[in-house]
Amino acid sequence: MIVIIGATGYIGGRLLKRLEEEGAALRCMARTPSHLQGRVAPSTEIVAGDLLEPDTLAPALKGAETAYYLAHSMGDHGDFEERELQAARNFAAAAKAAGVRRIVYLGGLGEDGGGLSKHLRSRHHVGELLRQSGVLTIEFRASIVIGSGSLSFELVRSLVRALPVMITPKWLEVKAQPIAITDLLQYLLLARAVPVEESVIYEIGGADVVTYGEILREYARQRGLRRYFIKVPVLTPRLSSLWLHLVTPVHANIGRKLIESISHPTVVQDDRATRDFAIRPVGNADAIAQALRYEDKEFAETKWSHTISALAPRPAWGGVTFGSRIIDCREVTVGVAPDAAFAPVRRIGGRQGWYYANVLWAIRGFLDILAGGVGLRRGRRDPETPYVGDAIDWWRVEAYEPDARLYLFAEMKVPGRAWLEFTVEPAENSTIIRQTAIFDPLGVPGLAYWYALYILHQFVFNGMLRNIAQTAEPGRRHTVRRCHPVPARAAR
Repeated sequence: MIVIIGATGYIGGRLLKRLEEEGAALRCMARTPSHLQGRVAPSTEIVAGDLLEPDTLAPALKGAETAYYLAHSMGDHGDFEERELQAARNFAAAAKAAGVRRIVYLGGLGEDGGGLSKHLRSRHHVGELLRQSGVLTIEFRASIVIGSGSLSFELVRSLVRALPVMITPKWLEVKAQPIAITDLLQYLLLARAVPVEESVIYEIGGADVVTYGEILREYARQRGLRRYFIKVPVLTPRLSSLWLHLVTPVHANIGRKLIESISHPTVVQDDRATRDFAIRPVGNADAIAQALRYEDKEFAETKWSHTISALAPRPAWGGVTFGSRIIDCREVTVGVAPDAAFAPVRRIGGRQGWYYANVLWAIRGFLDILAGGVGLRRGRRDPETPYVGDAIDWWRVEAYEPDARLYLFAEMKVPGRAWLEFTVEPAENSTIIRQTAIFDPLGVPGLAYWYALYILHQFVFNGMLRNIAQTAEPGRRHTVRRCHPVPARAAR
């Protein structure tokens, strides 16, 4: 039995698929098991568990031979460092008690010492706690990961595509040893059986040592883009993170943590991995070429922005007083079967857009970025099928029933809580598409927000549903009507 902690993440999601392809007996632990439904094979077991609640860990680890520990936080919610360490302590104790024989952990490269960023320091401390558990622990320390959908690659892609002329701060000249996602996964897979008798740290990287600027230039070269770089002597991590926030999908707080981490060299110093594993990692150019092949397919198997952190604090609304719930319900009838009526709904967002006033959606997304929110640039992982837990622009999929229902929770900055629900309902020789916007205003500011946008909402909600109907049934004029809301089934 193999257990994966962090299967909803970028690396964990890909490792999950590789292990399933091998026919391994798998169990995945998640705080919200529904976030893994539809992503795993029928043979893979999903159990509920929370790293910060020790009593929930025993069922997940029962009978496990190997446990992959791939949980970490890139966020900035309170004392993330203490949460990561407490989670590692809980997991280490539970793994020892359950008789787990081997822990495989993925951390970050960087020389130990006072100069490490908080996030790299925390990664190293987590590895130390796992080794102290008494369970044989294999810790991999890697530099940035190059792969379609990875945070590093999305950052490179967005910068090069968006900026013909780039301001290059000093941290772009820091040395790194990027590793292709395919090579990283191969290390993780082989770690189950590598013959070691005690816990060990493996430093892993690709064949090339390059600067971050060279990674950008290589991407531009392979894409046939002419880009110019202007060096500046000083650009603080905070200013750099705000700059990244404006021109890439990376949120400002994540950008700042990323920059703080890559401001230190991440180069392999110990070559033990090349002696213990029959893996010869590819270089920077080949890693980018591999990622581009998947990027050209417009599909990433997993994507960093859809990661659901196992350590981020749960949304807490206790003690907050909301105003009366505001519900805007509209429906339209189309003369097609439910699956055809629902097809435009399941494709909503991302490159498809929102079927009406996409310019207004883009403006709202830009304002959200200025307010410190996620904006509209996360896109979606799969252009055809949403999965529970996936991000769709500034929404998160809370519920999905094929050809029946899509339920989205808003993660944008808004004075309250907001949901958007689409359902289809068979009628006589037709189908009703129902669209429901739900808003729980946070006191007077929330009410002011809703009513300040009231007229705009009427145009957007009406136009969106009308064009969804038009897409489902072209060539017919559709009339949108107000309706009585059906009670939401997944509101928090």
